Amino acid sequence: MSLEWILTILSENWPMFLRGAGVTLLIALVGTIIGALIGLIIGVIRTIPVPERGLKKVILKLVNAILTIYIEFFRGTPMIVQAMVIFYGSALAFGFDMDRLYAAIFIVSVNTGAYMAEYVRGGVVSIDKGQFEAAQAIGMNHFQTMFHVVLPQVIRNILPATSNQLIINIKDTSVLNVISVTELYFQTKSIAGNNYRYFESFFIACMIYLIMTISVSFILRYLERKLDGPDHYTMINNSSEVKTGEGK
Repeated sequence: MSLEWILTILSENWPMFLRGAGVTLLIALVGTIIGALIGLIIGVIRTIPVPERGLKKVILKLVNAILTIYIEFFRGTPMIVQAMVIFYGSALAFGFDMDRLYAAIFIVSVNTGAYMAEYVRGGVVSIDKGQFEAAQAIGMNHFQTMFHVVLPQVIRNILPATSNQLIINIKDTSVLNVISVTELYFQTKSIAGNNYRYFESFFIACMIYLIMTISVSFILRYLERKLDGPDHYTMINNSSEVKTGEGK
């Protein structure tokens, strides 16, 4: 029976499932964090006001064009194709033999960075322009305005999208088996190839993926609630605080 086979496969191969799940989480977490940093940097650069003339205008136009090509390329092509092009292409074109795990993290990072750049840009655009004007009025430049005024709000606003991207990355690491990264899908395929019980083996993998994504969703939603603060606030009477301070 399938249930008996599921229990047998799990009891005999749980170290392989565990290693595969660990590699999957490592690639997804590190790739999402690095990708988020890439997205923040690109988002800040792409929102720099372009002057009407001068060398700065030419430089910003060129940088924006390069960043746009990067974003469109990685958003417009499947990760499985990107993995093949980056891993095997770097070896053929430059003779650079990348470690498969590092290559996987790099691929997920640059792919995530392209999506996060658009999330950040959208988050910056959604901030009221009055805040930019107020920051400029007190002498802040663009980068100071971003880091002290805008980005703290943007990070909170894009946190749900970042959480969703992490869940997508957990699932999409399965395509990295094409470059022989020993993540969960690769390990499950090896187990199924040994016992010829494909349904039972991949059912176990399905449950592991589900546990990982649900756990990550729960943790990140808890983080969102913490960042939101309490639902109700208690007003403090200033006169009471003064009296209390005097009593001390």
